[in-house]
Amino acid sequence: MTTKIILDSDPGIDDAAAISVALNNPEFDVQLISTVAGNVMVDKTTKNALKLVRFFNKDVPVAGGAEQPLIKPFEDAARVHGESGMPGYDFGPEPTDIPRNNAVEELYRVIMAAEEPITLVPTGSYTNIALLFKQHPEVKANIKEIVAMGGAIGMGNMTSAAEFNVFTDPHAAEIMYQSGVPIVMVGLDVTMKALLTQETLAKIATLGKSGEMLAAIFRHYYEGHEGGIPMHDVNTLAYLLHPEFYRTEDYWIDVQTDGPAIGETVSDIRGAYHDGETNAKVCVDIDADAFNQWFIDEVAQMKA
Repeated sequence: MTTKIILDSDPGIDDAAAISVALNNPEFDVQLISTVAGNVMVDKTTKNALKLVRFFNKDVPVAGGAEQPLIKPFEDAARVHGESGMPGYDFGPEPTDIPRNNAVEELYRVIMAAEEPITLVPTGSYTNIALLFKQHPEVKANIKEIVAMGGAIGMGNMTSAAEFNVFTDPHAAEIMYQSGVPIVMVGLDVTMKALLTQETLAKIATLGKSGEMLAAIFRHYYEGHEGGIPMHDVNTLAYLLHPEFYRTEDYWIDVQTDGPAIGETVSDIRGAYHDGETNAKVCVDIDADAFNQWFIDEVAQMKA
């Protein structure tokens, strides 16, 4: 049985790694890649998605989405991902036929046409998801779950309180968490532990054309840490394939939409404010060694 998924992303280096896994693992059936402004502007994130689909010679539609957050001024992460979002590797000629502003309608079409509920995997800001839910609330009934990279119950990476994806569009995140759709929050509490070690990075570079491509863009990822580099977005797919890698807790998540803590995902850990109800399964710990070996195995099976 394959899992039908939609990737909603802002590639971005770690998004590129997630897309690469999704396009190559036979357990995933990628129905659509929709893009959003985040790591870089949406025209660039859309081009990057198209480059990856072409690199792996896959017939997967790409839809360009929101150019800016719902309300908050846009701030990109080019300082981390480079001006193009995916520097370091020559993907050939730039894509010229860039789909624009059709992500919400494509999301609606694909979800409603699905014979069984589909899984959404957002790894950028959640603007497209929020617009979809506001314009077409009936789609919620045909979504199995949302496995979203973003948020933290501990410290953020954009501010001391906020993780980047939620900080980018906190109002969209609020809409998503209040939607009633089952959500798995794959946040910094695990992604900052799931570091690709230097040994893993060296191994990846030896794994054919796909490994060479990923190793090349990883070298331009300005979010290194002493223990390696985080692959935030890839954790969504690792969770779907190997939930046993992760320890989770069920919490109610509220999103701070203004003030100095804007973008913070506030977890009702004590169950004090929502009568014991929860709206998210939150990943709180990970087997980082298992994640590293799994990622090596994934890259080894990629065919470019």
